[in-house]
Amino acid sequence: MNRYENINIVKTEKGKRYRSTVQYPIIQKKPNDIYIIGSQHDRIDNLAYKYYGDSRLWWIIARANNIGKGDLTVPIGTQIRIPKDYISIVDEYNILNS
Repeated sequence: MNRYENINIVKTEKGKRYRSTVQYPIIQKKPNDIYIIGSQHDRIDNLAYKYYGDSRLWWIIARANNIGKGDLTVPIGTQIRIPKDYISIVDEYNILNS
């Protein structure tokens, strides 16, 4: 799954192409979310692979925890929420960006 595949490509008057702004869903806390404590060498993409089977879904964990801006490492000792219902989050992302 490529999170940019459904993002519209826009052209300027001069013909320059760019992708339109990406919209991300708000990820609400749910009772079935998983919580972990970040340890040495934890990375958001590796956690996404471990819990979702797809490292490209790292942005869900980053968005849910307000981390990952420029760095995929998880701060040591930080509680990290892993949203369990990632499929509905991806579905909402696709709706927002269709």
